[in-house]
Amino acid sequence: MMNSNIIAIAGASGFVGQALQNTLANVVVLDRDDSVDELVEKLARVDVVINLAGAPIVKRWSEDYKKVLYRSRIETTKKLVNAINKSAVSYFISTSAIGIYPTGVKCDESCKTVADDFLAKLCMNWEKEALKCTKATAIVRLGVVLGDGGALAKMLLPFKLGLGGVIGDGKMMTSWVALEELLNIYQFLITSKHEGIFNAVSPSPVSNATFTKALGKVLRRPTFFPLPVWVLKLIYGEASSVLVDSKEVYPTKLLACGYRFEYSSIDSALEGIIRL
Repeated sequence: MMNSNIIAIAGASGFVGQALQNTLANVVVLDRDDSVDELVEKLARVDVVINLAGAPIVKRWSEDYKKVLYRSRIETTKKLVNAINKSAVSYFISTSAIGIYPTGVKCDESCKTVADDFLAKLCMNWEKEALKCTKATAIVRLGVVLGDGGALAKMLLPFKLGLGGVIGDGKMMTSWVALEELLNIYQFLITSKHEGIFNAVSPSPVSNATFTKALGKVLRRPTFFPLPVWVLKLIYGEASSVLVDSKEVYPTKLLACGYRFEYSSIDSALEGIIRL
């Protein structure tokens, strides 16, 4: 268990939220159906709020589901910020994603260019609502979170069957973070209360080919079968951008604030996770 502050979590039932609940000592769970008044009451003794609320992003984006994604992020954050501003909470950590950055461009937090697609606009509006908070605020832009569950769980079956392979030409860059590392990053921010935008990614992004080879090696399985991009587009439509866009992102701000990464090698990160 870490930290003696009372921490409130919105989105506590998700992959990262559940891990945080198991890691932090004093947790208050915020429900998406709570009214502003109910949230204010729950926040009465809370020091820090972590906002992880949001419907799953890797799912085909119909127009109706886009509205679900919007409501679950923007509307939920708007209500939460309203409550925080009426409370004695001292620090707010909200979530975003590296999908805000353009594809095929090396970026850190100083990058001012954003992608021109639905996901980037979703992230921009999400962050805009979070930054209306009048308390000290940090926004954590998540990369691909690797842990026992989440995105990695969806990848494992074809690899275990010996059917894993690169996506397309394998050149797309993947900016990742081990779940355990991400929990350490949250603890670092809770303790330091640094403000601003933070990329929660390893300082060592890898190509899809490198990632595929590392995963096959850990699982002791071949990686001969490439997955054509068109297949993912057929399955996920516009949402396939989450899987096929090249995002080369660096955690410059975290490093500048003194954070030191424990998992900077994709090989060691996957070995630690798969061994669990």
